[in-house]
Amino acid sequence: MTPEPQRDLTRIILGLSVVGALTVAAFWIVRPFLAATIWAVMIVVTTWQPMLWLQSRLWNRRALAIAVMTVILLLLFVVPLTLAAGTIVANTGEIAARLRTLATFRMPLPPDWMANLPFIGERVVSAWKEAAAAGFEGVWELVAPYAGSVTTWMVAKAGGVGFLALQFLLTLVIAAFMYAYGEEAGTVALRLGHRLGGRSGEDLMRLAALAIRGVALGVGLTAVIQSALGGIGLAAVGVPFAGVLTALLFVLCLAQIGMLLVLVPAVIWVYWTGHPVIGTLFLIWSLIASLIDTVLRPVLVRRSADLPLLLIFVGVIGGLVAFGLIGIFVGPVVLAVAYTLLMAWIEQAPQPRRVGDA
Repeated sequence: MTPEPQRDLTRIILGLSVVGALTVAAFWIVRPFLAATIWAVMIVVTTWQPMLWLQSRLWNRRALAIAVMTVILLLLFVVPLTLAAGTIVANTGEIAARLRTLATFRMPLPPDWMANLPFIGERVVSAWKEAAAAGFEGVWELVAPYAGSVTTWMVAKAGGVGFLALQFLLTLVIAAFMYAYGEEAGTVALRLGHRLGGRSGEDLMRLAALAIRGVALGVGLTAVIQSALGGIGLAAVGVPFAGVLTALLFVLCLAQIGMLLVLVPAVIWVYWTGHPVIGTLFLIWSLIASLIDTVLRPVLVRRSADLPLLLIFVGVIGGLVAFGLIGIFVGPVVLAVAYTLLMAWIEQAPQPRRVGDA
């Protein structure tokens, strides 16, 4: 009987140490490109089918399809971001000046027609009169010391947005390479899944791709549509800084906070300027734009993956706190992939007996 070879514990430890050191070193080297790579993976996975459709319409030439997709992504991401940053920088002084005018602002009395509104007229008039009597002096005393700090913060963040635009450009370059070699990358991912878990590992890789596509469509596309509708309304009624407010609407929609934080003050401003009919129409438009996500987001998400909306909300907020702006996209994707893999693993288990069964 042949004796079993003894395990060389030292060799195993050294081997694991070398593998761990190489992994850490590789991660450290690619760390500057990690965020852009995550963005690129999400974009390519979500837009892979449209790219193939473009390729079929462009004489089946992949290079032309990649060029068109790159231009589209440039117009959708980099150009609006750059314009938003420029608008913030150009109007920082005016924004600060308007904040200072609040010190001398006096609220007018509510218009007579407001008291005749059904159900809420008397309450609105009463609240309006109380606010007008209190004035803004006390509020301004609290806000004034921070006016300079807010201005400085806005300029600093505008510079950060410029860096983010550079990250987007890097993302487009990486995405172009992924478009060019997408089939090879997909094959490697499936082989990795098969290596880890056999056929089930391959299925989980496909489920992860569907989860990424579902979050990108449900969160990103819904935010684009909502902010576009809100921006159209702001520009139509002549609200100041409509471009900046539209960018803010987009961020609020991504963060799953909603647009009413911006649209409600805008509606009040329209009423104050003496345009009750336009204000009412803008109010209706704002309600439609802010509530459309309750119908649109579930439809878009469930076209790719069946994900609970609470998971998306937690992923967006948690990702924003943990990773910053990129966490708005990365957070829900990570939770969606983890949730999808967990549910797929649970479904593979045999059904337990019900309580009370013999």
